[in-house]
Amino acid sequence: MPVLTDKTILMDADGIRRALVRISHEIVERNKGVENIVIVGIRTRGVPIAERLAETISKIEGKRPPVGVLDITLYRDDLSMLAYQPIVHPTELPVDITGKTVVLVDDVLYTGRTIRAALDALIDMGRPKAIQLAVLIDRGHRELPIRADFVGKNVPTSSREVVSVQLQGTDGSEKVVIREIQQ
Repeated sequence: MPVLTDKTILMDADGIRRALVRISHEIVERNKGVENIVIVGIRTRGVPIAERLAETISKIEGKRPPVGVLDITLYRDDLSMLAYQPIVHPTELPVDITGKTVVLVDDVLYTGRTIRAALDALIDMGRPKAIQLAVLIDRGHRELPIRADFVGKNVPTSSREVVSVQLQGTDGSEKVVIREIQQ
């Protein structure tokens, strides 16, 4: 059974905070404000990152964009490999996304398959004007033609490495770590 060992700390709590502040400013700038913006986090770690982005944007603009939660379990192309009966959590969109700009948020962009599933899920819920992608880490190795609009940090990795985003609310610590798979 493979074992993961910590190799490098990419970001500490301050690094994560600074990246999210920068992404928040970029979102506001690109969209000329926050009118008709909906921020949607992909479960699990995309959700707290989306909440932090919305909070930071509210400090910048004086208005907090609505934040939604997207569960992509049933849209995954590896569903049959996950579990016999996968656990599906609710998707919660506070507003109709039709005609809105959706900023889709995840922690790590890797192959692009999670984002493809999220795009399918979003389109089933409405017809957004545009969908933009914000990720804390882009580690490369794309299998699908997907790229992020807003990136906290680009990190070249090998396929033997795993990027682990740890957030205080879900993991009890605040950092981004590269772990190596040891056989």
